[in-house]
Amino acid sequence: MKVLLSIKPEFAYKIFDGTKKYEFRKSIFKREGIKKVVVYASSPVRQVIGEFDIEDILCENTNQLWKITQNSSGITKQFYDSYFANKEKAFAIQVGKVKRFSHPKSLAEYNITLAPQSFVYL
Repeated sequence: MKVLLSIKPEFAYKIFDGTKKYEFRKSIFKREGIKKVVVYASSPVRQVIGEFDIEDILCENTNQLWKITQNSSGITKQFYDSYFANKEKAFAIQVGKVKRFSHPKSLAEYNITLAPQSFVYL
């Protein structure tokens, strides 16, 4: 099964150039068996630009997760701390094999009319 994640373009492109090996989330999917993430680059791009295999999903307290992921986070510590402010637990989706589409796709091609705030099951 796959999920489509909305990701800011600056971070989405880092996933495909290999400088961001973790996608951070405040909450994670409830369904089991999610193997792939379809990447929707949010505004101003507003297109599905590729997908990646899920290597692992980490769940730790925020300080520990940063220690584990910082060298391949693709973000600054300041951004991380701001994103997880007032949170005790944090999630990181470890990026596996990536596939960037040669031609970006629209949400309509996935029968989606509005971009998800966080993610949607496919």
